[in-house]
Amino acid sequence: MTDKINDRHLSRSAFVYVRQSTLQQVRNNTKSGRRQYALEGRARELGFKSVVVIDDDLGISGTGTRERAGFARLLTAVCNGDFGAVFALEASSLARNNRDWHHLIDLCVLTETVAVDAEGVYDPRLLNDRMLLGLKGTMFATGEAVSPDGFARDA
Repeated sequence: MTDKINDRHLSRSAFVYVRQSTLQQVRNNTKSGRRQYALEGRARELGFKSVVVIDDDLGISGTGTRERAGFARLLTAVCNGDFGAVFALEASSLARNNRDWHHLIDLCVLTETVAVDAEGVYDPRLLNDRMLLGLKGTMFATGEAVSPDGFARDA
């Protein structure tokens, strides 16, 4: 277990956010889908007894104006303090733009929620982690980010 996840986090549920931007990605990039669903196991390995997997936003691009119901559920749950951690294959892919990303991170600070991706555990209350999360969000929003699979992603 990491020192950034404590009993307060583990007493709450973990939230695994599964998302691919297009139906073509959902159909053809099954490796990414499997890796995202496997985050449930990682959450359990880190000590979370309750894990909620949300995949409502599969095939919904972040570039459009269509509402992402899964992301809205995530924001509500984090705001209510229901979750101790938010898991995603790439943390910055949670939000479609810098405004949404920083809003989510601000809520995580207020509710002591950590963000977990394939590269690590981030406590946005810690200056260095918050700075790194900010950079990840900025890189994603400018199109510089590349998925762990090596493919460029849309916002």
